[in-house]
Amino acid sequence: MTKEEKYNIAKWAMEHALKNGAQHARVSISNNNSSQIEVRDEKIDKLEEANRNSMRINLYVDNRYSGISTNRLNNKEELGRFIEEAIAGTRYLSEDEFRTLPNEELYYKGGGEDLKTMDQRFASVDPQQKINHAYAIEKEILGKDDRIISVTATYNDEMSGNVMVASNGFEGDTENSSYSLRASVSVKSGEARPRGSWRESSIFHSDLIKNGIGEEALKRALDKLGQKKIQSGTMPMILENRQAGRTLQPLISALNGSSIQQKNSFLIDMKGEKIGSDLMTIIDDPFIVSGRGSRLFDGEGLATKKRTIIDRGVLKEYYIDTYYGKKLEMEPSSGSTTNLVFQPGNKNLEALIASLDKGIFVTGFNGGNSNGSTGDFSYGIEGFLVENGKLAQPVSEMNITGNFKQIWNDLVAVGNDVYTGSSWRLPSLVFDNIDFSGI
Repeated sequence: MTKEEKYNIAKWAMEHALKNGAQHARVSISNNNSSQIEVRDEKIDKLEEANRNSMRINLYVDNRYSGISTNRLNNKEELGRFIEEAIAGTRYLSEDEFRTLPNEELYYKGGGEDLKTMDQRFASVDPQQKINHAYAIEKEILGKDDRIISVTATYNDEMSGNVMVASNGFEGDTENSSYSLRASVSVKSGEARPRGSWRESSIFHSDLIKNGIGEEALKRALDKLGQKKIQSGTMPMILENRQAGRTLQPLISALNGSSIQQKNSFLIDMKGEKIGSDLMTIIDDPFIVSGRGSRLFDGEGLATKKRTIIDRGVLKEYYIDTYYGKKLEMEPSSGSTTNLVFQPGNKNLEALIASLDKGIFVTGFNGGNSNGSTGDFSYGIEGFLVENGKLAQPVSEMNITGNFKQIWNDLVAVGNDVYTGSSWRLPSLVFDNIDFSGI
């Protein structure tokens, strides 16, 4: 479906809703094309391709609201009935004075920089080349060690396009693409089956790292041989950059308008207050060219802005959409993140490890939970004991417990090894006084 076709359907659906009793409407038409190839035992174990088109329409009817979706877009008569029935059904819902479209002054008005989030050659990537990528990863592992039990190599790609229109004047469209390669390998170690994995991703096929993925996955599996619990204790924790999001996610969730309004946030009324150490500065930057979370407007059409969320430990901003902004009597900003950039330090991972007399370098999480209201958490972890600045022993089946208010104040070092394969650009982090439970 072309962009023009999506706009035509979206505008028709919006106008049809307005003619049939809705005071306002917002319509999004999206298409998504993806493929996945999984190779195992030198054979294609899975090959999937999907092409999907869908529409979502938000209806504002007599101070009532509903959101509906469908993927049946080819028949206008049928689509029209679907919208009419949804409008009729919306009238049975309770009134909600806070449900409105955004103030049109806050909309993105066009003319923004091309953020280069779409590979225009997406459709021209040879299917055989995709298969070859997966086979090449598997080949890096097979036969390299007698302890290998299983190997899986996976190629994924995805292209999505979206147009959105709103009855109070918004029009906008986005296009995104992504590619990824992943290897997973398990090895035998007595009764244990340590597993290692590695993944690389990119927006452009030409930028995708295609070599060394299998080798790194195997190395990470072999490095886990001899994993065991160690003595419980309170000690520093180095959190690998690819895992740092696990501790940041609950904090970002606590900044969301819905969490605040529903009293499910441990950061209520904390704007302007110190919530972390001086080393904690996080910027939400939607304008990074080819950033994974780059965009000119959010899911409501609000124009994005570069914002400092936390400045040297002081909370500066919440994530507030139109609905919860009205409920909380706060100015809407956006209800979701773009590119979260954690200000890096000046030491690489090796230097961070070398700085510890004793601690644990966490490379993975195994389950756990956190309480959004209090900030309390408990997670299973695996990684390595650090002694005298060196990795001394692989560890597993241990837990960390604590409170997010406390651990972010105990952030004592930040690496310079920012992981750019995600919209959350995080470096490795070092926290002091973490409670580890083992033997």
